Amino acid sequence: MIGFSVKQWAAWAPGLVDGDAWRAWAAAPWLPSGDETPALQEVPAMQRRRIERLGRMAIQTACWCQEADEGGVPLVFASRHGDVARSMELLEALATDDPPSPTTFGLSVHNAIAALYSILRRDRGNYVAVAGGRATVETACIEAAALLADGAPEVLLVVYDAPLPAVYADFADEPDAGFAWCWRVGPVGAVGAVGAVGAVGDALALAWNEADGADDAPAALPHALDILRFLLSGDPSLQWRGDGTAWHWRRNA
Repeated sequence: MIGFSVKQWAAWAPGLVDGDAWRAWAAAPWLPSGDETPALQEVPAMQRRRIERLGRMAIQTACWCQEADEGGVPLVFASRHGDVARSMELLEALATDDPPSPTTFGLSVHNAIAALYSILRRDRGNYVAVAGGRATVETACIEAAALLADGAPEVLLVVYDAPLPAVYADFADEPDAGFAWCWRVGPVGAVGAVGAVGAVGDALALAWNEADGADDAPAALPHALDILRFLLSGDPSLQWRGDGTAWHWRRNA
């Protein structure tokens, strides 16, 4: 079992930008959809042009949870599929014998968005990019907890995904949505930043064991969004089974 405190949070999805909208959504959740893109005004226009929509979503939430002149906080970026649209662009080029774009390749790798964020901030601190199937959030939280156990006072956890290209529709095992959220986490007992947007301070415990029986059927939300709903809703617990593992979330345990 691991535990940590969520000191601050931020999230972005089409139609859901500020904290009040997200808290109302958590009480009556719906699947976000739409083509809107975050303004990402924290990034200069010349640099912003290089960042695709998925990256803008992730970086926007990270910027909201981190001061402009703050550095050295370890980063965990987590996405189940990453920037799969760029990967499809490369595959389509290869299928038609066109030379793949080096820029597209460089920005398609799984740690590209985390790298862009660290470059934009000129931050040479530790960052890692993870993917763990349906349990990507749980995998990322284990990574964050390990960094806290290794002595980091805080960790910035950024979770993001985008709808899959149509060619992958037959393989989808949960609803599609474009979204990103960020948690600023600390050890159990750490309090939220006074006056910070999205300050929480709730302690979360996560345990897991081998699951008996079949995985849970897909829910109405992507699992990563359901975890955010759990945090914002105030529910005492959340249980689910996926990829052969039973996961047990508890609040203030």
